[in-house]
Amino acid sequence: MGNRITCRRLSERTAAQDGEAGGRVLVDRVWPMGVRRGDALLDEWLSNIAPSSELQGWYGRHPLRFDEFRRRYLTELADEEHRHAAARLRAMAADRSITLLTATEDMDHSHAAVLAEWLAGGDEDRAPRSESQSPAPGPAAPAPPPSGYRAAVSSAVTDLNAASLSFVMGTGIVSTALYVIGAGTASAVLLWVALAGFAVLVPAYGWRLLRRRQRFVADFLGPRAFAFLTLAVSANVLAARLVADGHTAVAGAFLAFGALGWLVLDYAVPFALITTLKRDPSFDQVNGTWFLWAVGSESVAVAAASLARAAPSHALVVLAVVCWAIGLIQYLLTAAIVLARLLARPIRPEGLMTSVWIFMGAAAITVLAAVRLTALPPEETLLSRPLLIGVAVVLWAFSSWLIPLLLALGVWRHFLRRVPLRYDLGWWNLVFPMGMYAVTTHELGRATGTSWLMNTGRWEVWVAAVVWAVVFAAMVASKIRARSTGGRGSGTGRAHPARADVPPARTVP
Repeated sequence: MGNRITCRRLSERTAAQDGEAGGRVLVDRVWPMGVRRGDALLDEWLSNIAPSSELQGWYGRHPLRFDEFRRRYLTELADEEHRHAAARLRAMAADRSITLLTATEDMDHSHAAVLAEWLAGGDEDRAPRSESQSPAPGPAAPAPPPSGYRAAVSSAVTDLNAASLSFVMGTGIVSTALYVIGAGTASAVLLWVALAGFAVLVPAYGWRLLRRRQRFVADFLGPRAFAFLTLAVSANVLAARLVADGHTAVAGAFLAFGALGWLVLDYAVPFALITTLKRDPSFDQVNGTWFLWAVGSESVAVAAASLARAAPSHALVVLAVVCWAIGLIQYLLTAAIVLARLLARPIRPEGLMTSVWIFMGAAAITVLAAVRLTALPPEETLLSRPLLIGVAVVLWAFSSWLIPLLLALGVWRHFLRRVPLRYDLGWWNLVFPMGMYAVTTHELGRATGTSWLMNTGRWEVWVAAVVWAVVFAAMVASKIRARSTGGRGSGTGRAHPARADVPPARTVP
């Protein structure tokens, strides 16, 4: 990024006093005490770009914790709470030089210094510098970063969210939902959209692992590491959908990829979280993406059971049964942990993410896996049909009970606490559970011969399809809006003229 990025204390001189061009952005979560808003002379206040309250409480401005604080904060910048503010700050920095303002006294160990490094594109493991520090002398300046389309692609892959494949999950399951009610054309269109997303995002994950390994590892050791399981879940969702069209060979390839990804990640993620010392030991790190642990197992069960019905195989039946049982236990364990987190610890409206809907989606996919198992020979599954149907009905009822609660929490978050209702990647965490619940309701009704369940499922499928269309349109609109405002970190914007008319800021003791 060619524009100048500096950071200062709010009480220091203004850009006009230094003869600098650019904007002034306050990056603190709370307005500084003793400073009147009319005296701050800000261009913008991005409160949501600041570290979370939990992270700030853990850090306590202790210099010895700065390296770990920096790693966790860089991880937070990619989450749902920070993503919109981060995109806004990127766009501003691409358009002109900016000064990041904070009330923190120790500038060298502040979140503003981390932001300055992040905006400059620094990805090495080094301590960020504030304006008061001089850069180390060197024989030559580094080569300028790529611009235009290459810069946009590089920035997008660098900042790729671990849960990006939730788009493929949501699109794939809505395609399946449309297929089961006979809407073949619409289902086929969404299938191709999901396949295209998978073909683009999976190589992007690999590129990020090879070229931005530090950020990749930081995400993997963070509280949302379970989001990486979307890699396996998306492949298994596509496998189950492709079986319905008779593409058993292609479905088998997707299942092999998904099962291998599940086998690696299902162990690697909890192992990494258990063994790393770089983590917050409190319940505050628990979030809805942890349910993907169970969803990953159940997605293998659904895909394997679907393929075993089309291409009979004892190995596929065993895989489906084992994964269904594992996923059921994982769901119960995760539900206990997440409920303890929601009930025992305070939740800020900004921190209540759409990923909590996976609570319902995980129960729904467990039901669907049980229903698919009932279509297999009972002597091979080792589980009786009454047992499978009984568990399915109980979990379906529980997932149905969760929906009004989740809707009420959404109303509390967006309408009562006025958290802006705008697009971010997390909305695909809403699409997948709704699509999965619709498929589950219809298929449970078909398996039990319950007509009202099948009819209800049909209506739910169309609701899920409408939600998919709304979220997809919002995603496209956000991309167009980002492009029209200069994109994120493109480095192609022109600097604004110097703001010589800005009066000095008053320092309030």
